Amino acid sequence: MAMAHKFDGLVLVGNCDKIVPGMLMGAARLNIPSVYISGGPMLSGKMGGKRVDLVNTFEAVGAISNGTMDEAQLDRLEKSSCPTCGSCAGMFTANTMNCLSEALGMALPGNGTVPAPFGARKALAKKAGIQIVDLVREDMRPRDILTRTAFLNAVAVDMAIGGSSNTVLHLLAIAHEAGVTLTLEDFDRISKHVPHIAKLSPAGVHNIEDLNMAGGISAVIKRLIEGKLFDGNTKTVSLMTQEERTRTSEVIDGEIIRTLAAPYSREGGIAILEGSLAPAGAVVKQSAVVPEMLVHSGPARVFSSEEDAYAAIIDRRIQPGDVVVIRWEGPKGCPGMREMLSPTAALMGMGLEKSVALLTDGRFSGGTRGPCIGHISPEAAQGGPIGLVEEGDRIEIDIPNRRLELHVSQKELEDRKNRWTPLLDRAPAGTYLYRYSKMVTSASEGAVLKI
Repeated sequence: MAMAHKFDGLVLVGNCDKIVPGMLMGAARLNIPSVYISGGPMLSGKMGGKRVDLVNTFEAVGAISNGTMDEAQLDRLEKSSCPTCGSCAGMFTANTMNCLSEALGMALPGNGTVPAPFGARKALAKKAGIQIVDLVREDMRPRDILTRTAFLNAVAVDMAIGGSSNTVLHLLAIAHEAGVTLTLEDFDRISKHVPHIAKLSPAGVHNIEDLNMAGGISAVIKRLIEGKLFDGNTKTVSLMTQEERTRTSEVIDGEIIRTLAAPYSREGGIAILEGSLAPAGAVVKQSAVVPEMLVHSGPARVFSSEEDAYAAIIDRRIQPGDVVVIRWEGPKGCPGMREMLSPTAALMGMGLEKSVALLTDGRFSGGTRGPCIGHISPEAAQGGPIGLVEEGDRIEIDIPNRRLELHVSQKELEDRKNRWTPLLDRAPAGTYLYRYSKMVTSASEGAVLKI
């Protein structure tokens, strides 16, 4: 549409998970002056004197199955957890990407945290409309802003705020469109030296509205610049550098945005794992994993779809110590990567977050917490080791040492590979989804299309 109408510039309005990276990918691809403005996060709900959000409702389904909640309580929770318009109230995928749009420089300050119902959100939208005129006048284009340094800055903010595991996919995909090299190694390298200083739902008790009142992403960026963990010389849609536009920002609440010297954890929110089960990498939101499950070993419980795994969890067929493996949910196998919040939330709601891990070649919601490891590459549909796992195989998870191992001999794996047959294509031949499945790359590359 932008090409057909020969637009001089774009104001990109979005809010939810995949819309944000999709718009930023489009901006990078077209490379005409653009500014992104989100609809803003919703306010959190309250029930029984506690803050609640969307993920609490998902986890309540597991609690119902476990007998720790009744349907009347669930009904009250459903009516309390999403009280206003806006993207879900925690540091889930939508809000993480809206925050990282600021860190990339493609959105104005406040884009990620000013709540949707606030007048300040409307004011920010109006300012974005004004700003695009200046961007067109100055011929400031997305690829002038979306440099490799800008992406490394975004990864640093991602680690500091404990963002969604989906940001790995999204940032890799946006970088691809911008012609920038970004790899899983960049994420893990930055994770090891950028501390986690803001712990929000689903990992913590605070919500996006709290981060906004504490100073927002500008305060986080300023703190990282002061610690030499963020390059403040990168350009932004404000026609100022990151250092210039965050110079007057300040941290108002030091518990919500902690100092670099006293973080929630010394490492960033996301870790990249490798090993015999994930030769090309896997992703885990380590900031949302309880200490007891940072290292775990157990028998594989193998499922070839999200639905089958969810049914087993709800039927209480998963036991403490198990490692649930869901495969054929990767970019090619699914095809696409469904947001598997239902099985992960069910495990957490049933109180298994300290005893059961879940692994998949698919992905999760940004609201997922617990020992849930996704994006395992190569995926099953590519003949990756996850497609060769059998019921009862021992799997070892070691997040501190970044390892994910399948304890099966190489000879046995080779024998299984010789017997291996792929599942039938789930997308009918000739459909766009079928074509996508044939052209899409691995999750470790951002699941982008390459012809």
